[in-house]
Amino acid sequence: MAKKRNIIVGQSGGPTAVINSSLAGVYKNAIERGFDKVYGMLHGIQGLLDEQYIDLSTQIHSELDIELLKRTPSAFLGSCRFKLPEIHEDKTIYEKIFGILNRLDIDAFIYIGGNDSMDTIKKLSDFAILTGQKQKFLGVPKTIDNDLALTDHTPGFGSAAKYIGASTKEVIRDAQGLTYKKSMITIMEVMGRNAGWLTGATALARTEDCDGPDLIYLPEVAFDIEKFLVKVKELLKKKSSVVIAVSEGIRLADGRYVCELGSSGDYVDAFGHKQLAGTATYLANFLAAECGCKTRAVELSTLQRSASHMASRVDIDEAFMVGGAAVKAADEGDTGKMIVIDRVSDDPYMAKTGIYDVHRIANEEKVVPRNWMNKDATYVTKDFVDYISPLIQGDYQPIMVNGLPRHLVLNLKKKR
Repeated sequence: MAKKRNIIVGQSGGPTAVINSSLAGVYKNAIERGFDKVYGMLHGIQGLLDEQYIDLSTQIHSELDIELLKRTPSAFLGSCRFKLPEIHEDKTIYEKIFGILNRLDIDAFIYIGGNDSMDTIKKLSDFAILTGQKQKFLGVPKTIDNDLALTDHTPGFGSAAKYIGASTKEVIRDAQGLTYKKSMITIMEVMGRNAGWLTGATALARTEDCDGPDLIYLPEVAFDIEKFLVKVKELLKKKSSVVIAVSEGIRLADGRYVCELGSSGDYVDAFGHKQLAGTATYLANFLAAECGCKTRAVELSTLQRSASHMASRVDIDEAFMVGGAAVKAADEGDTGKMIVIDRVSDDPYMAKTGIYDVHRIANEEKVVPRNWMNKDATYVTKDFVDYISPLIQGDYQPIMVNGLPRHLVLNLKKKR
């Protein structure tokens, strides 16, 4: 009797508007390649340790379900932020994981996530090699932050950038209507701890019908609050409405986050990441006191990663593509690798998948090059905008029911 060939797939870290398109790509390609079962981890590796998983065939029954899944935001299977210990620190946790994988006849383990998720793939593939296990381990890139090394960009980023660009235009338009005989400063806070790709996307709002934000501050360059104040005061002499985009992770020269200057929580996740919030609020209050005019803070927050109704067609298609490519790589014997997107051309835009050793990617961070910012680091350059523009193109119309988008929802009554 032939040995069963099953795949298990999980999602990890902060979700995106297109993360489930990668899941759909894994499922569809696994079925087409003749894998017997496709299991889904509930809440990633942390859920797997609790033996929480489902047979995805109990959830996906048709092509319509595939299309709904591609249009469903957040992590369909549930996510986690769970850091595996180093192998030498605790082998028992790895033995438990591989015991579950062997019991389920898992041939390939696919993890959809960002930097921290690739750390999981690296450790699991290393343990498999050390102990003679036969499973293959593949990473599928996912992060709105666009900070994964060696890939041109990451699925999730294009849709987030599209939403941010559109929202920036709308915020600017709103502000312009509220400044008759008075001045107002609007601070937009955009996600990004150490990499400013998303904040730079606000520059997409500079179009024929919009001037775009007045200033853009990325976390790659130290933030000087005094120079910032001078810039804002100069702008207020010329215009009544000033709109500024800042990354949540901008820091002073001494390393302190700007959000820490105000009231900030002390929560730290499993990977040592401090929760960042309140950057825009602090700066709005600071400018109100210094400039004596109305200010407001706009925090896009989770909308940046969950606005699937504005997802980019390029982004959804590429997310599906990398999911399928991971299955193909596993089927052909690759392990300890991550699928990447290689840009083939800009005009017309074309991209293809590649594959790299996950050891070259895990725990590395791709930041915005300094030469993609202007001289005083208060805006991004044309090269930055030209890099992003192809990634926001096209739309996937939501499947609407009674005026609202329909999503595919997990039914835990049908688990296995």
